[in-house]
Parts: sequence; structure tokens; C-alpha cells
Amino acid sequence: MTGNGTSGSLGHGYYFEDLSLGMEASYAKKITNDDVLAFADLSGDTNPVHLDDAYAARTMFKQRIAHGFLTASLFSTVLGTKLPGPGCVYLSQSLKFRAPVHIGDEVVATAKITSLDPEKGRAVLATQAAVNGKSVLDGEAVLMVPRRERV
Repeated sequence: MTGNGTSGSLGHGYYFEDLSLGMEASYAKKITNDDVLAFADLSGDTNPVHLDDAYAARTMFKQRIAHGFLTASLFSTVLGTKLPGPGCVYLSQSLKFRAPVHIGDEVVATAKITSLDPEKGRAVLATQAAVNGKSVLDGEAVLMVPRRERV
């Protein structure tokens, strides 16, 4: 089941009561040189493997690669805008980097609900980023999800 409980930029995402195991949502983004440069500027991570063609050519990657956390940030897009969406609070994220992302790659970030804790109002989601169907990054996110107001 794919979800998009948002109702515009000021809308609300899913409430905890609307969630069910197996719900998932994705976000796709082509990683550009401008993205890598902007992320380096924003984060301060100026490692030459991301910014210098000549340096990167001498590494195991043979070319520049995107920052791992640039790729990981796409999970925030999925979780904060689609599932559960606006109103949720990110509590934790585990990450396992599996393969590099190159400039020009289209990354598809997906989150799928694997566990719900009604007592705490928390959702656990498996997260995966893939390029051409191959996992480049996976992990698990824990989010606090607002409940419907009780009348």
C-alpha cells in the first residue's frame, strides 16, 4: 500500500490511527553536481572524493561520489512529506551504506512500516535507497506520530 496523507504544504500527514503494517512510500531524485556542491557547502564536508575529479579518479570509486548523508537525507523527505508525513517527529535512524551514489544517478528512497507501538504512538519503518533497483543504503527509522485529537 502506498501512502500520501498530506494535504498541501501546511497540511497534516497520517495520524497514528491511520497507519498499518506494510504501508510504504517513496521519493525519487536524480543527484546532480549542484546537489553535491550545495551539500558540501551546507554540511562543511569538503572531502575531495565528493568535489575533486582528479582526486576521486585515484580512489576505489574511480569518480566523484555523492555524500552518504545526502543520500540518507532523502529518507527525511519520504518520512516528513509522505509517510507518516507532516507532523511526525524523527526519533532515530540507523544506516548501512552498501554502495556509492554517483552524480547523475537517480536514487529512489523508500520507507515501509514494519512495526507500530500504540502505547507510545511510534512507528518503525524499514528504509532503503536504491539506484537501478540495487540497494545503496538501508536502515531503520523510528518516528513519533501524532494521534487524532479525542473529542
